Amino acid sequence: MPLLKGNLHTHTTFSDGRLPAEQVVARYRELGYDFLALTDHDDRIDDEYWFKLPTSDDRMLVLPGVEIDYRPLGQHVGKVTGDRETLFVLNHPARYSLTVEQTLRRIRAITRDGMPIHAVEVTDTGAYQAEYDVDTIPLPKVATDDAHRDEDFGRAWIEVDAVRNADAILRAIKAGQFTMKFPTDRGSLFGRVWGP
Repeated sequence: MPLLKGNLHTHTTFSDGRLPAEQVVARYRELGYDFLALTDHDDRIDDEYWFKLPTSDDRMLVLPGVEIDYRPLGQHVGKVTGDRETLFVLNHPARYSLTVEQTLRRIRAITRDGMPIHAVEVTDTGAYQAEYDVDTIPLPKVATDDAHRDEDFGRAWIEVDAVRNADAILRAIKAGQFTMKFPTDRGSLFGRVWGP
């Protein structure tokens, strides 16, 4: 079974992205992605957001999502949904200059409040942040590009070992059955295998 290339964190003009959702999906399709989560900011979308998202087709699985501004911490949490599965990701701890201990405290607090964190982002707008890619944080680590602008697309991604189904992809991510990928300045790839 081939690995599925995907991104769990991107933005459109539904919030603060620069391109409409259809163009964002088309751009990732051109880059060879198999799945994409659209995760616009919860405080900038309207009630119709979920009905306006592009649908999946035979080439691209579009996973509905949202980036939640978790109060009172002011911590962004990605919520990505399938038909039955939901994945919660602690987004960009580096942007908040969190230590590993502060990151763990936030994970515990958010989980206690009913939003179980399943993974932690170890990138900030696609740039690898090694300080969060440590065993002390006992969750799968994901790479995303958090694209807002065209130059952000394709800066980091994951390749998931799963069948082409939203729920299967989310279950595989929770189980750590994926690889993170980061292009380098010289055009080669740096990869980090996460999981068993």
